[in-house]
Amino acid sequence: MRVTVIGSGRWGSFLAWYADRLGHAVRLIGRESSPRFQALVSARTNGLVTLSDRVELCSTLDRNADVAMISVSSQSLREVLKEHADTLHGIPLALCMKGLEMVSGKRLSTVVREELGEAQPVAVWLGPGHVQEFMRGVPNCMVIDSEDEALKTMLVEALSGELIRFYYGRDLIGSEIGAAAKNVVGIAAGVLDGLRLSTLKGALMSRGTREVARLIRALGGNELSAYGLCHLGDYEATVFSPYSHNRRYGECLVTGEAYRELAEGVSTAEALMELEGQTGVELPICHAVYSVLYEKTDMQSTLGSLFERTLKMEF
Repeated sequence: MRVTVIGSGRWGSFLAWYADRLGHAVRLIGRESSPRFQALVSARTNGLVTLSDRVELCSTLDRNADVAMISVSSQSLREVLKEHADTLHGIPLALCMKGLEMVSGKRLSTVVREELGEAQPVAVWLGPGHVQEFMRGVPNCMVIDSEDEALKTMLVEALSGELIRFYYGRDLIGSEIGAAAKNVVGIAAGVLDGLRLSTLKGALMSRGTREVARLIRALGGNELSAYGLCHLGDYEATVFSPYSHNRRYGECLVTGEAYRELAEGVSTAEALMELEGQTGVELPICHAVYSVLYEKTDMQSTLGSLFERTLKMEF
């Protein structure tokens, strides 16, 4: 299979390494202006992943691909699609990032169809996994979901291996919403770590999953998706892992340290507030994260407000 990977960051470079490991012909696309991509071109390593000479590194995109895997920030997806619309139109896409469009709350597969047409074949690759762990040979389970059954089957069969066991997703709405929302829960977990309240992570995981499940149901998805690999199954990698950008971002909010890596949960928190307004579903934990990030509310008092909410049944 001919695989084009768009985006040469940490995850994109891993995707190229992984597809090459499975025997596919791989081209990794990066921007000439990116110092990280230029370092990868010159040394063929970014400190985490070392690419074989079989992987082609270039800055131009063409139609010579059976599938294009996109690994860019969720907020730059629409720009990338606009820039390469003629080239990408009709090529099966696998979205390998977790987020929602900030200003609209739209799922990323929706953004694809708005830019490339309703018939555009698109899938999502979601679930737990950190590059650092994979490169140590630690396996994990992930999920591929799509409304295009043929595309979903093709990707699962072509990408399954001893390092990643793939499951077939059956709810694109739930998969995308759950995967995006877990990054917001990750920021909340980091705040708890920074406040030395890590013991509350169990409650965070339980209640966070419940509110995300309610949102998925309101949007027309299956609320059970929140309990699968896209959301609850990704919590260990997001809520506890030292490699989690979102958890670390939340921790740095408390400690006052600068954090310059991409934390998708920041933009997703705003997107979820848009969906809260559209659906009327209460998202207290996500709302608390939004308040801390965008309204600069005090973290201790914001946490206290969650405990002061009206008493109710757990289920």
